Amino acid sequence: MRTYAVTTFGCQMNAHDSERIKGMLEELGLGEAPSEDAADVLVFNTCTIREKPDTKLAAYLGEAGARKRENPDMVIAVGGCFAEAQRERIFSLYPQVDVAFGPGTIAHLAEWLGAGGFGAARGAWGTGDERAFAATLPMHRERGFQAWVQISMGCNSVCSYCIVPAVRGREASRRPGEVLAEVARLAGEGVREVTLLGQNVNSYGRDLGTDFAQLLRAVDAIDGVERVRFTSPHPKDFRRPVIEAMAECAAVCEHAHLPLQSGSTRVLKAMRRTYSRERYLKLVDEMRAAVPDLALTTDLIVGFPGETEDDFRETLSAVEEVGFDSAFTFVYSPRAGTEAVAMAEQVPDDVKRDRIERLVEVVQRVAAERNALRVGRIEEVLVEGASRTDATLLRGRTRRNTTVNFTGTAGAGDLVDVCIERATSTTLAGIQAEAARRLRDNGRLVLVSSTAGQRGEAFHCDYAATKGALISMVKGLSTELARDGIYVNCVAPGWVNTEMAAPALEPPESRKAVFSTIPLGRVAKPEEIAAPVLFLCTSLAGFVIGEIFNVNGGAVLVG
Repeated sequence: MRTYAVTTFGCQMNAHDSERIKGMLEELGLGEAPSEDAADVLVFNTCTIREKPDTKLAAYLGEAGARKRENPDMVIAVGGCFAEAQRERIFSLYPQVDVAFGPGTIAHLAEWLGAGGFGAARGAWGTGDERAFAATLPMHRERGFQAWVQISMGCNSVCSYCIVPAVRGREASRRPGEVLAEVARLAGEGVREVTLLGQNVNSYGRDLGTDFAQLLRAVDAIDGVERVRFTSPHPKDFRRPVIEAMAECAAVCEHAHLPLQSGSTRVLKAMRRTYSRERYLKLVDEMRAAVPDLALTTDLIVGFPGETEDDFRETLSAVEEVGFDSAFTFVYSPRAGTEAVAMAEQVPDDVKRDRIERLVEVVQRVAAERNALRVGRIEEVLVEGASRTDATLLRGRTRRNTTVNFTGTAGAGDLVDVCIERATSTTLAGIQAEAARRLRDNGRLVLVSSTAGQRGEAFHCDYAATKGALISMVKGLSTELARDGIYVNCVAPGWVNTEMAAPALEPPESRKAVFSTIPLGRVAKPEEIAAPVLFLCTSLAGFVIGEIFNVNGGAVLVG
């Protein structure tokens, strides 16, 4: 079987388009390669909103060209905004490229491959009437419980620094029925969270006689969808009906990404953003009044042509005044074909570097302060998988779109409550609240070490997980309960004593936590062990442990 690899640069819309590219290639009979080096077809789905992605693409294409000289049958395809911006010039810039297509003509890749490269043009571009929604193509979802849903393409704004309207075309909305049918189908397939995508979602539907608020309410009404997100809105189009829909629709998450770009009204005018600092701040007040627990994130640009030190300080003060939960920060990057590239008073690079460093410092401090307010709360988390930094922890996102690394035994796609214990500027950390509740309520929690991935029901216990995950869970539980003056007695096999550190909060000498080792098969009477008790068992003991624990006054088998 021939194989493919897709490399994605840029925004969420590109991530969505890449899933469609993968689905389309799989419909042609190709399989996803384990790595780029093993692929017969290399696809680069590009971004060109800043210079950095262009530079990265050049490096990737250089490596791909070297491999193609060794394997002439390998196909190199370039899609997305960079391909659209360069058009036919891409083949002279990079002769190793076999086929290219714009974001509105993704299907051209399948046409070219299906023809074996014969009788089909190498390039197809799509900012005119020939554009087609990528949402109509087959899909390869990266996660079964989350999905992107395209609601529009293109942009009618004329921001002086932005190349998106030139490469994605004028705004066009998908018909509401098509969007709702896709969401309903996804919900039927087990998707719990959908993200509605557009270059400017808030102006959705104006070409169809409808609006974004109506679409939000209709998506919220679909059974099975538990979380609805959207990105990206434009502040100028964030109207009262959308704010009311956010407040009233249970599935719509308490988060909005609201690009500010600059805190200076003078710079915003030069950017052609069509709102002032004062109008933006008023919008923030209206949104937070309607949705009190709202998280706000943003985009910020430093070094825009003509930006003075006073202008930049207004951006710093806006970050403080709004209290953003996080921000994507960028140095202004001149883009050919935009109005700003020809503006006078281009800011020197050393000034840009100084300003971005100062801005990041303020953004991180404010974000850390905002996240610290979540400590001690119970947050609903959609589990996405293992933590990227510690395989014994789980990772997920809150409704406010904050990443949480936590101790627990849930599976990817589960919605769980997590007690938040710590915070940084970018993440929260905690422990699955259900485990602490069970230990408090029942005076006992039974954990079984299993390498086979079974759930707790298989062992008649509360949780089954790997040994490393259980160790982490015990540490978190001991620390959390000790804050309330509850000290855990742990009856467990010997590996707990050798691998688990003492709880972070030490109890008084008279109430030390007990970590006792009981050999496999040893029976301990309940009166020998003080409550609350955390039992950790091997999987061998776990098969029979439920029957023993279910007998009131019976013995306890651990191993």
